[in-house]
Amino acid sequence: MAIIRIENITDNRVAMFSSLTDAQLRNRLNPTQGIIIVESPKVINTALSAGVKPIALMCEEKHIDGDAAEIITTNPEMPVYTASRETLAQITGYTLTRGVLCAMRRPEQPSSAELCNSARRIAIIDSVVDTTNIGAIFRSAAALGIDAVMLTATSCDPLNRRAIRVSMGSVFLVPWCWIDNPASVRQYGFTTAAMALSDNSLALDAPELKCHDKLAIIMGTEGDGLSNKVIADADYVVKIPMAHGVDSLNVAAASAVAFWELRQR
Repeated sequence: MAIIRIENITDNRVAMFSSLTDAQLRNRLNPTQGIIIVESPKVINTALSAGVKPIALMCEEKHIDGDAAEIITTNPEMPVYTASRETLAQITGYTLTRGVLCAMRRPEQPSSAELCNSARRIAIIDSVVDTTNIGAIFRSAAALGIDAVMLTATSCDPLNRRAIRVSMGSVFLVPWCWIDNPASVRQYGFTTAAMALSDNSLALDAPELKCHDKLAIIMGTEGDGLSNKVIADADYVVKIPMAHGVDSLNVAAASAVAFWELRQR
């Protein structure tokens, strides 16, 4: 176990925790070499349990024999960088609430075919760009029985640092992949349900939605919702009945309601 104390915030050894952006860490040209940053012992342990490979840990000194002790003990070849709370805040740009960060190797994602062949309920996220919403959607998906999540390329990366944190590690529990066209899942036997307000929208609790063995729930961007093409290509257009003249919910809240109502029974 190598414990390395950092005094200089420009130390290149901790650049992955400080000066590199999420896009630089992702390294799209070579995804197998990409890096993700995972925060807090609980979420780090969730990632480790899912088989995500650690690269290095950074934490306050007090956590070496405290909250991070188990992580360090079970990964003895992983370097551990430590610094004062003030130095860590300078390196990361904010005060760490739990004082522990882990740089990990970005896991490879399965193909859409692999996910569709083993799933019965999937969520398709189209152009959702807010990291908090992505994290919350994944947490709901994990809790409410969604087998897989697919995202269009215009959506936020689920392995963004904040999305991981908000999801409480659920991005490591629910398999996911990128997808070009939401309608493409129909070739794998999925019926598609687009969440949108339109004249022909079915209520979320409509009986005909619950008789399908394989159902894909499509959720749209925070602002404009789903495009007309995605809605036109869907088998059903579905809305959550509202009261008091409210027309819609935040996409993360709507996902939780939809996942629960349309869960596999």
